[in-house]
Amino acid sequence: MFLKVIKDKFKQKSGRKLLKQLSVNPVAVTREKKGIRSLGCIVDLDRFEKSEVFFQFQEEFSLRPNAVKIIGYKRLYDKNSPYATPVFSDKDLGWNGEIENSYAHEFLGREYDLLVNYYDEDSLLLNLMTVKTKARLKVGFKEVDPLYNDLIFDTPLKDFQVFKKELKKYLGIFKEI
Repeated sequence: MFLKVIKDKFKQKSGRKLLKQLSVNPVAVTREKKGIRSLGCIVDLDRFEKSEVFFQFQEEFSLRPNAVKIIGYKRLYDKNSPYATPVFSDKDLGWNGEIENSYAHEFLGREYDLLVNYYDEDSLLLNLMTVKTKARLKVGFKEVDPLYNDLIFDTPLKDFQVFKKELKKYLGIFKEI
């Protein structure tokens, strides 16, 4: 038990070190053209459980059927329980800030035009997922460090419709949609 606690502390420390490095030197994105053709969502399922609402972006932005990818975060979860959304948790933090979860690897393996960071608490794993994701434009909430997001909203996390309306408005201003 004692050794597990020490091991977890070292994993956290190496994760924070990688987060600091990636914040200074972000992951390179090859997509340069304007327009939203693919969208990724990182959702804190402990604070917002209705992850299926993010598929509304598909209709709002006239995206292809498989253009929206969602991954959820839960502090604790049972790997044997079925979840509608692919999930990762704090248990998935490995050495040197690696995330040891097949769903996370699949999510990080794609490149997105827009990444929606739908969480309002600073969490090492959520922030690592954000900085490791290859996305041209990242949006999130004001409670999270502004270093991780390009566009920051001051809306309640529970009110998805307001968030969606504001996002659509600003993407229109930036001529992305």
